[in-house]
Amino acid sequence: MSRILIIDDEEKLRSLLARIISLEGYEVLQAADAKQAWKKLGSNDVDVVLCDVKLPDANGVELAKSIKEKYPALELILLTAYGNIPDGVKAIKYGAFDYITKGDDNDRILPLLTAASKKARQNKLAAGNVFVNAANAFDIIIGKSKPILAAVELAKKVAASDAAVLLTGETGTGKEVFAQAIHKGSHRSAKPFVAVNCAAFSRDLLESELFGHRAGAFTGATHNRTGLFEEANQGTVFLDEMGEMPIELQAKLLRVLEAGEMMRLGDSKPTKVNVRIIAATNRDIAKEVESGRFRQDLYYRLSTFRIALPPLRERTADIEALATFFATFFAARAGRPVPSISSAFMELLRLYDWPGNIRELKNAIERSVILSENDMLNVEALPPEIQAAAMSANRQGKILSAFDLASAEKVHIAKVLNYTHGNKTEAARLLNIALTTLYRKLDEYKIG
Repeated sequence: MSRILIIDDEEKLRSLLARIISLEGYEVLQAADAKQAWKKLGSNDVDVVLCDVKLPDANGVELAKSIKEKYPALELILLTAYGNIPDGVKAIKYGAFDYITKGDDNDRILPLLTAASKKARQNKLAAGNVFVNAANAFDIIIGKSKPILAAVELAKKVAASDAAVLLTGETGTGKEVFAQAIHKGSHRSAKPFVAVNCAAFSRDLLESELFGHRAGAFTGATHNRTGLFEEANQGTVFLDEMGEMPIELQAKLLRVLEAGEMMRLGDSKPTKVNVRIIAATNRDIAKEVESGRFRQDLYYRLSTFRIALPPLRERTADIEALATFFATFFAARAGRPVPSISSAFMELLRLYDWPGNIRELKNAIERSVILSENDMLNVEALPPEIQAAAMSANRQGKILSAFDLASAEKVHIAKVLNYTHGNKTEAARLLNIALTTLYRKLDEYKIG
């Protein structure tokens, strides 16, 4: 359900519009001026703004520009009591979806809202931005299986605090997504979220990246550099692949956690910083401590609140929702219609073991969307290794592959159609399925 914000100081007109729009199934918010509007936008995930050009505390066209700059994914429709071509041109230039005259264009508002809402959703998907404020911070985490709901519940509880969080789990299970959700659900949500992969840098480069340096601190340091901890001050630092951090740097990180201060390379005095740290690793840190590769005191500080993320093979009930989301996301990014997913395709996704977890699923869906020549994702578009793995499992007698299921269904439908001499209504009755379902399967299996 899309959320619409109406900004207009004329209460009667605003209430009338709200009633008309809410009857169409939209959630409607109201604001009498720009000040109220900013408050509504800051605490709600708005899809479309209907804004009057003349407001008591702002010019609607200029307000539209400011709103679009801060919330680029939403869409704006400007309303005016008097048609004004220069204002209209300026509004479109600033990114407004449309510009219409009150009263004369009432019949256009609902169709425009439908189109603008769809465009806003595509904007959010294409940007990977499915949440914009703390109220729905955890909407980005897709799935309703017990393992993922348990992890989300823990994340929600810790989000409101400043406690350090350690996210554990296999590669590709969505640790950065959880970190972003925790940040957005915290009182630091308006401040920076800075992510760094500890495995992507050498020891010296990682130290400079995190803590910054003074000019002349080392060869090649020709100017001062601000580290990520300073850039993220008042916000959150996400340290991915924490298990890869050199032990020499772990002492400096511990100082940030315990004293709220850090030392730039080349500095003689510490710098105060106020950051929340969320760390993630696919390693068994307890074993790393035993082997001497990870500081025990740092481990205790980071694991104040630990959340273990389940691998995809333990949450197969979420595969359909994830696949549908990724198919919608990549179709929107490519400017294509959202594809349907064939039953055989989905069955094969459920049968595969997904050693690369959500990241591998995401890549597989992106490939399938690119390769699909129509609006249906079929098994032929999946990577060969996924197809081969399902076939191999079938040969071992563990499962019935999606190919066998689809082939059996296709042959059965063809036989029933032959029996009814092509009468689809009768065939649907004999198959005990809806006629619309039969037409969908005929299209899916290319049965003439």
